[in-house]
Amino acid sequence: MAVCARLCGVGQSRRCRRRQRHNQQDQASDSDMDEEEEERIVGQRQGDVGGGGGPESGVATAGPGDACEYGSGHVNRGGFPDRTSTGPPHPQSLAELPPELLVEIVSLLPGTALPNVALVCKKFRQILNTETIWRRRCMEEFGMKDDLRKMEVGGVSSRDLYVKRVNPRVKSGRFMKLLPDYEHMDYRDVYTHLLHPYRHILGLWQPDIGPYGGLLNVVVDGLFIIGWMYLPPHDPRVEDPMRRRPLFRIHLLESNKATVECMYGHKGPHKGDIQTVKKDEFSTKCNQTDYHRMPGGRQEEFRTWLEEEWGRTLEEIFHEHMQELILMKFIYTSQYDNCLTYRRIYLPPAMPSDLLPPGLFKGTYGSHGLEIVMLSFIGTYARATKLTGDPNVPAGQPTLDVDLRRPVVLPDLEQQRNIEELSRLVMGVHEEVQREDQQQAMDTSAAARGAAEGASGGASVEEGVEADHVTCSDSCQPGPSTTTSTTTTTSPPEAQPFVLPLGVMARNEVYPRTCRKCFYGTGLIAGHGFTSPERTPGLFVLFDEDRFGFIWLELKSFSLYSRLTDHLAHSHAPNMERFEAMLMNMQSWTS
Repeated sequence: MAVCARLCGVGQSRRCRRRQRHNQQDQASDSDMDEEEEERIVGQRQGDVGGGGGPESGVATAGPGDACEYGSGHVNRGGFPDRTSTGPPHPQSLAELPPELLVEIVSLLPGTALPNVALVCKKFRQILNTETIWRRRCMEEFGMKDDLRKMEVGGVSSRDLYVKRVNPRVKSGRFMKLLPDYEHMDYRDVYTHLLHPYRHILGLWQPDIGPYGGLLNVVVDGLFIIGWMYLPPHDPRVEDPMRRRPLFRIHLLESNKATVECMYGHKGPHKGDIQTVKKDEFSTKCNQTDYHRMPGGRQEEFRTWLEEEWGRTLEEIFHEHMQELILMKFIYTSQYDNCLTYRRIYLPPAMPSDLLPPGLFKGTYGSHGLEIVMLSFIGTYARATKLTGDPNVPAGQPTLDVDLRRPVVLPDLEQQRNIEELSRLVMGVHEEVQREDQQQAMDTSAAARGAAEGASGGASVEEGVEADHVTCSDSCQPGPSTTTSTTTTTSPPEAQPFVLPLGVMARNEVYPRTCRKCFYGTGLIAGHGFTSPERTPGLFVLFDEDRFGFIWLELKSFSLYSRLTDHLAHSHAPNMERFEAMLMNMQSWTS
């Protein structure tokens, strides 16, 4: 009641007091008055708020005769205008503003607050029937850009969202929409029954598909909420754009009831379900898995999957080990039948000190094909975490760790072609890092022993630790000819020539021939089933803001990474702490 009093101006507005008296005297006359008021306030208007009035407008504009109605306090007791007043009338409460101004004010509120506004008074409840208010909420909160009456403008006209139906009379192969008639649907229904109930699943997600992982982006696309699975381009074309495949969609029926449909398979949309497991986690279920089957059985399904996943046939893949990996992935992933659990992930926040803009990249991984990694920066380190993985190093694991404090200056081109020379440079830095780690471990252990000795023997212990530290420092001090002393005193050129050493295999021969900077780093390798994981030294090569590479010295291979340029909506982390917590949890999801 206090909110209503403030908004309606109870105690100040004669109009509100007059309404209270009418409520006590005659309920029927009050209903008639409210109907007349609603007819006057809530009219049809052309276009958005701020446009001219018309037969299709949501709210009628106030006319000259409304000055006394909305300017209470500027009329005398006889009901005549106050001749002594100078200037235009001033409303004494929010409810006395013209309807178009109320619409503009209310449309600035978040959609979650609008139900409370409707409880204030009947006038506000009538104002909320205005279509432009809900259209603005749909656009600003969920990125809906298209008019509901112009479906063909948006992404919903994608070929993947249609089913081919042949008319036997016309014998045409046009694609027909299997959708209800949205001609009479308004933005309020879309917001209330579709966007708001499913707002918690918008954004980026990683499916729980064992070691393989994946990348799902749930977005508002026209009149749909669609879950798009992002797939890397076919190996080895790392520069090509990402491929998208719809896994599910949600839309409204004519009864304003949201329905979930599974899009997996080749027989068109069919019944599905979505359940929220817990915060930042949801699951999908297909209720008609027979739609996923093909007439030719598993062999036809495998051939179709192989063509979509790899862009080739099994006969075109000559490497026997690669054939085994592909067949293993098909058997493992197809058993889920699009019944999956998804966990939320965020894009890494950008900082001014970052070496390059963080984000998602496609990378070449030998026989495993192309995989997606997330490049982020934590202090003086860069880390690439796998979003898609393989049986050796699964999704969620940090595939690359780069020490930005340890740059490496490349030699001339002739020496770059010699892998022994490159290995000597990188291994020199690697050995220094190992010595520093050992020294730090010794210092930590000595400090712990000194604390355990107690205050009585503290002096002798401190002297012993200091002596050991001096001795080790003298023996472990790098000489002037080491890589570190060279790299820290010499700044690499802005763009220096780069060539892969002889003997290093690259899945993509078209790599950049100049680079900006190089740094020492380590890459994660492991046996099948993520057995015996270890970090092996390598060279991180920065080409430009959208491409970098990594030379795996022990494996004698090269991985090229190219940035994802797709716009991924609702995917930014609220803060750095939330992102770092997500990054730590990712390793436990797939380990």
